[in-house]
Amino acid sequence: MRDIHLRYVDEAYDDNGVLTRFVPHVPDDYNFGYDVVDDIAVNDPDRRAMVWVNPEGEEHVFTFADMKRWSDKTANYLSSLGIGKGDKVLVILRRHYQFWFVATALAKLGAVMVPATFMLKEHDLTYRLQEAEIKAVIATDVGDIADVVDAVVDECPSVEVRVIVAAGGGGLTPRDADGNLVVADGQRIGSALSGDAGVCQLTIERAGWHDFNSGVRAACEDFARRQTHPADPMLMYFSSGTSGNPKMVLHDSLYSVGHLMTAKHWHNVSPDGIHFTIADTGWGKAVWGKYYGQWLMESCVFTYDFDRFHAPEILDMIGRYGITTLCMPPTMYRLLMQETLSDYDLSSLEYSTTAGEALNPDLFQFWKDHTGLTIYEGFGQTETPLTIGNLTNSVPRPGSMGKPVPLYEVAILREDGTPCAVGETGEICISIDPHPAGIMMEYYRASEKTAAAMHDGWYHTGDTAWEDEDGYYWYVGRNDDVIKSSGYRIGPFEIESVLLEHDAVRECAVTGVPDELRGQAVKATIVLADGYAPTDELTRELQAWVKSETAPYKYPRIIEYAPELPRTVNGKIRRVAIREADADKQIDGLV
Repeated sequence: MRDIHLRYVDEAYDDNGVLTRFVPHVPDDYNFGYDVVDDIAVNDPDRRAMVWVNPEGEEHVFTFADMKRWSDKTANYLSSLGIGKGDKVLVILRRHYQFWFVATALAKLGAVMVPATFMLKEHDLTYRLQEAEIKAVIATDVGDIADVVDAVVDECPSVEVRVIVAAGGGGLTPRDADGNLVVADGQRIGSALSGDAGVCQLTIERAGWHDFNSGVRAACEDFARRQTHPADPMLMYFSSGTSGNPKMVLHDSLYSVGHLMTAKHWHNVSPDGIHFTIADTGWGKAVWGKYYGQWLMESCVFTYDFDRFHAPEILDMIGRYGITTLCMPPTMYRLLMQETLSDYDLSSLEYSTTAGEALNPDLFQFWKDHTGLTIYEGFGQTETPLTIGNLTNSVPRPGSMGKPVPLYEVAILREDGTPCAVGETGEICISIDPHPAGIMMEYYRASEKTAAAMHDGWYHTGDTAWEDEDGYYWYVGRNDDVIKSSGYRIGPFEIESVLLEHDAVRECAVTGVPDELRGQAVKATIVLADGYAPTDELTRELQAWVKSETAPYKYPRIIEYAPELPRTVNGKIRRVAIREADADKQIDGLV
């Protein structure tokens, strides 16, 4: 390891090894593709960059030299299709290894990568293509997303280029009762997917589309550096859109350096280890844990190109590939809880982290009891890297999101902009005077939304929390999700945490419903665990359970059972959808 990341940041630590200072700086021509990926490739060519596998049995170990070669070939190929600096390219590639070729190539070209999930439908995709002024789409052949693109592309005049990636299954190959792949006539599995050539072997013909694999294989691997600037737009994500259309979050190249905080001081990645973040590349969490910070740390990432999350498969991967650091949302840790962990070899695992949802104390303790590892929680948004977290060498408090990271000045503010007192709930805000590395440039083509979020020297996150006397932050919920009942401000998370500790509850969402007496009453929408049925007796039991575990005024006066919870395309619970449904019907039984 050559510690190349220290070129881009000044750090300091206290006597306990806890980070106290983190100041990024980059040269005027900094570019992640050239100055990180290519630098390692030239000076340490055999260093592993990624271990990639899929359920169909294909496996690749990519070195940084491999990543340079394939990203250069990809850059030449995309350039030949007319893609260049400033062009916005929608990338829908699930967890295929081609995503990393494309991401690095687009950075080198100075184009703007716009990742998206494969779960988009026609309305979702039309909005994204039109609003983001997408010039090119690079999509997988796995699933139906290419069909969705074809169905709407005529309504999206900015789209000039469509490129399709033949991915070889992507985890969609069916299995029999014993778990064996059911292979259709002509389908290849395992090493046959790679063929003699190894990488980008499979080809595909589709009307109106260019075949990525054959085009990249034929492209020249010599690519001359192009002029870019770190303040140029580099990446754009669509926010989760829990209400209304999702916003377009635009980042410059300094976003990649901001994720040094994520990888080094939260994920605790090692240059000799292998890090596994579960996220699909359509989600912002993918570049949190599978790209920028990890490669700045010269570390290897692990990618499993699966379709559906199966806990036994993930647990098996940890031992089989020697995963050392792991990050996944609490929901997935909870699915692991349902397995017999002692049946799996988790001895390689050294460090565990979580984000995306607040971590429940019971899950924190379960993982500690069964693996010996603490789960270090972190908080950030599509608009930011890690902003609050339990960093390495810190002492987490179960249920707390941690403390503000040294990269940012963070405060909890009232609606009038004044600081909240200890224990008082307010909005998490980040100083943008001056504008720090990693915080979004703007909401693209939405100046009013940008001004609403970034004003008076602060970026207003829309998330609420309170701070304890030792500086730990405790998550309450989104501004719109906070329930105001009888003069109390009640965050959904703390009630959800208590409910999730009950064996009958698999998932839940807590919302407020109108109440003439209280303003709002607390309602819980619950998905039951296997073996439980909705009854009046169970409802009373769950209400009593919440009363016994937290302040009685927080208990859900209404409990509704549902087969599933409404979610965004990124998998986040849409409490707003529950509130909207409640507004359309008369709710009886308020106590």
